[in-house]
Amino acid sequence: MTNAILRSALPLEGELLAAVQKQFGDFLGKEICFDVTVDPTLVGGYVALIDGKIYDMSVAAHLKQIRRNYDQKMEQDNAPAAIAQLGQFSSTLRARTQSVAFRTNVEDYGTVVSVMDDVVQIEGLSQSHYGELLDFGDGHFGLALDLRETGVGAVLFSGSDEITNGAYVRGTGRVADIGVGTELLGRVINPIGQPLDGRPLKVQNYRPVECPAPSIMDRSPVNQPLETGLLAIDSMIPIGRGQRELIIGDRQTGKTAIALAAMINQRDENTYCVYCAIGQKSSTVAQVTQTLRNAGALARTVIVSAAADDSAPLQYIAPYAGCAIAEEFMHKGKDVLIVYDDLSKHAQAYRSMSLLLRRPSGREAYPGDVFYLHSRLLERAAKLRSGGSITALPIVETMAGDISAYIPTNVISITDGQIYLESELFNAGVRPALNVGLSVSRVGRAAQHPAMKDVSGSLRLALAQYRDTAIFAQFGADIDESTMQLLRRGERLTQLLKQRQDDVMTLSQQVAVLVAYEENLLENVPVKEITTVRANMLAFLREWCGGTMRTIDTTGKLTHSDREMLVAYIKQFLAA
Repeated sequence: MTNAILRSALPLEGELLAAVQKQFGDFLGKEICFDVTVDPTLVGGYVALIDGKIYDMSVAAHLKQIRRNYDQKMEQDNAPAAIAQLGQFSSTLRARTQSVAFRTNVEDYGTVVSVMDDVVQIEGLSQSHYGELLDFGDGHFGLALDLRETGVGAVLFSGSDEITNGAYVRGTGRVADIGVGTELLGRVINPIGQPLDGRPLKVQNYRPVECPAPSIMDRSPVNQPLETGLLAIDSMIPIGRGQRELIIGDRQTGKTAIALAAMINQRDENTYCVYCAIGQKSSTVAQVTQTLRNAGALARTVIVSAAADDSAPLQYIAPYAGCAIAEEFMHKGKDVLIVYDDLSKHAQAYRSMSLLLRRPSGREAYPGDVFYLHSRLLERAAKLRSGGSITALPIVETMAGDISAYIPTNVISITDGQIYLESELFNAGVRPALNVGLSVSRVGRAAQHPAMKDVSGSLRLALAQYRDTAIFAQFGADIDESTMQLLRRGERLTQLLKQRQDDVMTLSQQVAVLVAYEENLLENVPVKEITTVRANMLAFLREWCGGTMRTIDTTGKLTHSDREMLVAYIKQFLAA
């Protein structure tokens, strides 16, 4: 005899209970004994729980299905909102329930054994898949991450206060997904697609948050530049469309500022942006949103936020949800820039989840698959042969400049280069605080315009030589004239490369600044006035040399005549 549970809308006893037990016994081929509980929320009918299966023959389940079918019909027909008024819906619902053919919904179910810090241990659901959405009822959902022979370990997207031991869990048979499309542009959402900006949101299409990366045959070479508008990066550490360039450095060294500058520079381009805030303070996300709004870049940006006070599962799923949104644009032929801020907190959230799921820990208590955690995310960034690309700028925070720590070395080995920001340079007022010795782009000059290649060839070497020489010059040693000339040019180059995140430059402006440096036209300008002179010079060139500047921006090339024109006007400006 098999003991089972029967939830009924009305009390069942005597001959009626015996008839139901006989019906299930004949269907399953064994004797069934029900423990009956009354559940008025079922409206009518009953729900049987037998050997890990739910046999749902309740009126409530069928009413929900009718409601879902009705809503889908309204969306497909694009009916006016007036048709969906409650009174009309109720009459339609009554008419359809009279003719509905009831059928039994058979689903797997499990029982909650323990709940601890948004991690749930479940007995049953042996047929669940990794990453499957689990329904805990009352709008609570979780994600299956630990599969065992006798049960499942899952994480909750909502709080665990309302989930108690003994609660029933259903498998949905589908993976976690998120709404995608242009409806999200200019919006702030959480990783499960709910709006955080106080406005209603309705999307038409959905994508699973976890997708396989494009195959090698689907990719094309990274040879088209994605300009950040920052002279130091576009000239020395170029980023291409489809590249994965890591931004790494200590806390408060300007990592997010570089990412925001790159996003702001895309406001006039045909490029969408996705910003994933992982474990950031809500006030920080609000500041980022306001910065993008003030710069006119928010209308082409989607912000996915899993704040520091959100649960670890939400922080875990946030970058994958942002990548799914970006993939929708990419597969429609658009270029996308996505920022993960930051993957250090993402790894920490995954570590806390894994420890609570009782997975074996390795170095620094991280689970063994922490490398796969980020590789399967960053490999989804690509430039497709069919058009469209995702350029990823992951951010990783270091401690005391240690880039040999576990997570930094993992992400460095996955990405196509890194932009390393140094605390000493930042504190000295050099911003962006770029360390040219440790920063590299493995795509190289293949992702640069010909004009930028012509004027930035020896820039890294000159800056590195200046910083090495400046260290020895601090000791007051005798310096010859050639070394003094190197120091003078290096001081001016350092000032020329200083830039605020909202002061982005076009290609022609960057080329003009580097032409002035190459021709040594700023030698007689005092170092403290370089930044002011640079701004005034660019305004002068925009007014009096606009044709040449537009030609450089349009063609991406710097001809000999264009160079001579720029030199002539720069000399004219400096003489005035």
